[in-house]
Amino acid sequence: MDKRAPIAIVVISLILIIGGAYYFNQQQIEKNDKLVVVATFYPLAYMAEQIGGEKVEVTTLIEPGLEPHSFQPSAGDLVKCSNADIIIYNGAGLDDWLQEDILPSIDAKGKIIVNTTQTVTLIANHEQDEHEETEESEEHEEHEHGIYDPHTWVSPYEAKQQAEAIYKAFQQKDPDHAEYYETRWEILQNKLETLDTEYQAQLKSKIRDTIFVTHDAFGYIAHRYGFETEGIIGVSADEQPSTQTLVNIINLMQQKETYIFFIEPGYSDSYVQTVKTELQSRSGNTIQIYKLYHLDGPQDGLDYLSQMEKNLQNLRLGLG
Repeated sequence: MDKRAPIAIVVISLILIIGGAYYFNQQQIEKNDKLVVVATFYPLAYMAEQIGGEKVEVTTLIEPGLEPHSFQPSAGDLVKCSNADIIIYNGAGLDDWLQEDILPSIDAKGKIIVNTTQTVTLIANHEQDEHEETEESEEHEEHEHGIYDPHTWVSPYEAKQQAEAIYKAFQQKDPDHAEYYETRWEILQNKLETLDTEYQAQLKSKIRDTIFVTHDAFGYIAHRYGFETEGIIGVSADEQPSTQTLVNIINLMQQKETYIFFIEPGYSDSYVQTVKTELQSRSGNTIQIYKLYHLDGPQDGLDYLSQMEKNLQNLRLGLG
């Protein structure tokens, strides 16, 4: 065997180690130029990217379109949060798993943890009210995080407040680029304020006062713009509707002479088809179906704000 072979192997190994270390250091330098941001799900990541631009690196824990209520974090999610400068979550009971499972398991020193709904006026989860009537007080403590409707991001008015919380965190963590963040925040702020104004103006002269939906995730829009919602699936989205629930929806639609139903992309439409078939049979009216987006991921080629705009168009049709 050539005596030079072991020397060559050592030299090659050293080159690989040094090259790998250099590459890792370069990656860290590039990463350190940006704020490392972790958001629990798509709407918050969208806001962070719009405000942070090229100054941030945003990672989302929940894949777009997945149900956030029942998400179970993985070991990889712990690593992502451990490496983050800023961790952004919705709050209002939606992503309690972040507070319960992730934050106690990482070193949060030096990180900014943003509860984006901290300054939002939350509305009650009526499912929880029913739960309170049937459960003992000690059992209620176990479910207390469900006392509010968490779907704040669906409404442009509440979403603006959530986006502002993210903007303030960026300014606090990275004051050197405060002006950059401010410019981008003002653009997003103006878009959300314009949408809020359009919702108010275009829904002001509505004929109907109730919409019927697959998933009762539109309470903040209803509360802000003056109508009611009735859902086959409740706020928590982790239930199977009973036959009586479907009968109640059909009866109420017939009582209100409403023959329009809103489906939410990503949820099964089997229950809606049941309602549609029965109501058409009873009333002789054709049931019209429109989409309302949950805004939890890109859909039909539409991003977060585009889905808000489409929701307004469909609400105008559905509310008359």
